[in-house]
Amino acid sequence: MNQSSFVDAYRTSPYILTEGAIVERLRHEFHIPLDEHLVHAALIYNDAYRDIMASIYQQYIDIATVCHLPLMLMTPTRKATIENIRASDYRNREVIADNVKFLSELCATSSSPVYIGGLTGCRGDAYDGRYHLSVEEAMQFHYPTVRAMAEAGVDYLFAGIMPQLTETIGMANAMAATGLPYIISFMVRRDGRLMDGTFIHNAIEAIDKETTTRPLCYMANCVHPDVLYQALSHPCNDTLLVHERFQGIQANAANLSPEELEGHTGLVSSSPDELVDRLMTLLWDFPMKICGGCCGTDQQHLRRFAEILARRDS
Repeated sequence: MNQSSFVDAYRTSPYILTEGAIVERLRHEFHIPLDEHLVHAALIYNDAYRDIMASIYQQYIDIATVCHLPLMLMTPTRKATIENIRASDYRNREVIADNVKFLSELCATSSSPVYIGGLTGCRGDAYDGRYHLSVEEAMQFHYPTVRAMAEAGVDYLFAGIMPQLTETIGMANAMAATGLPYIISFMVRRDGRLMDGTFIHNAIEAIDKETTTRPLCYMANCVHPDVLYQALSHPCNDTLLVHERFQGIQANAANLSPEELEGHTGLVSSSPDELVDRLMTLLWDFPMKICGGCCGTDQQHLRRFAEILARRDS
């Protein structure tokens, strides 16, 4: 495991690249059917689908290598909780460990540093803050999943598109209990709030206060740079705490609110140049360390991101 080197890379690297879209490319670009319970975490058990997913990850590894940037990849396990694994046809498989092994083998020959994160998320709908777990319920629910990720040998843990505060605190406590470095990434609205109405500043303040080991940093994913710009510009979020602790974006290519994204049946995508332009506007006023893509992005978007970051670093 490279936990200490990942933390060192985070602290010393001006920028870290993270992956672009995975699941939405599998769904829309390759038209691969996804599992009812595990989404794309089950694809490693089909040779053809496994190879396609590996090719997507490999594109991102190659981009980071060419641009000499450290890379954060994440297991395709956001919905592969212990609960969902038990409800699936793969209940007798080591789904989490097998996905970590899949990604580890893929990264083994990379000449640039690649760090593997265990990706998980909220129990319910990430685009709806009304459903939530209490802090204690979330700790109990998420700990078996993140413990399995730690035991499988990930370098860090990543909680993606978290919409609501109490579940996020419980998730953070579960992650802290593993001893691994971890990152919390929110789902945010234009008004500067999580889906449950909590301002970003207040969420960071509460999580930092109520965890024994704080997250390495905070991010947002599945959000357009313009949406995040508006969110961070709100007076309640324009604080030293947010400037210091909020350090990343995985950009959605669609300039839509979370509510609009939830109800949208198609995939909206900006051109690579257009999305990079909006990302650079965001980074000019809100410098961040971690940049990558989410829904609507592909290797072309990520290549443009990496080229811009590499130039800013030189």
